[in-house]
Amino acid sequence: MTKQMELRHLAREVKTALELAIAALAPSDLVDRLAIGAGLLDAITDMALDEAAAMPLVTRTVERATQALAAWYQWRTEHPPKATA
Repeated sequence: MTKQMELRHLAREVKTALELAIAALAPSDLVDRLAIGAGLLDAITDMALDEAAAMPLVTRTVERATQALAAWYQWRTEHPPKATA
């Protein structure tokens, strides 16, 4: 899988997590972290990744997005959806 494809996959995963976090009324700091990750990933997926100047931004964005996803998955585990009848 190419780096560009990996970034697009991560961007989709973060965007989906963001949508679910909003619907689940997750804490605003968690929603904000996911939103920042989703926005930055969306922006960098259109950039040329072989540019040395962009690599620190790409690396940090992937780290931030991955950390936000981990926080979302942990929060979701601790706050399962309530069943409705």
